[in-house]
Amino acid sequence: MKRNTLLNALLVTVMGLASVAQAQNAKVGSVQIENAYTRATVPGQMVAGGFMNVENKGGVDLLISASSPIAGEVQLHEMAMEGNVMKMRQVKDIPIPAGGSVELKPGGMHLMFMNIKAPLTAGETVPVKLKFAKAGEVEVKFPVNAMGAHGGAMKH
Repeated sequence: MKRNTLLNALLVTVMGLASVAQAQNAKVGSVQIENAYTRATVPGQMVAGGFMNVENKGGVDLLISASSPIAGEVQLHEMAMEGNVMKMRQVKDIPIPAGGSVELKPGGMHLMFMNIKAPLTAGETVPVKLKFAKAGEVEVKFPVNAMGAHGGAMKH
């Protein structure tokens, strides 16, 4: 009897893990998007960050915009130290070096989903359209991770 209970518990756990949203890697031109994600939000929270790795196998490119139906606007942001204070500001583009990569991560460059239309729930995915100056446009599915996942909560 105990063996069946243990097997059932293991099966439920494996099936639960299989249903967790997985990042969709995407490619456009010489640009590869990997490990994209955002985090769950609470009711009334109007902003969330978007994170990913952008690898460029070609010449210099720029991430020039992003959009998503889940937000009124998606901005490109950076966080940087000004004296002893970490400040966040909007930037017009994010350079992607030739033959290099850029990590959009908490505490650095990232996407900022503004005026979120409904709370983001862990386990779902949200579509995000990225536009590059040379490579063009690509849609990436961003899985929504639990709050605090991948580096702790981002403060805005």
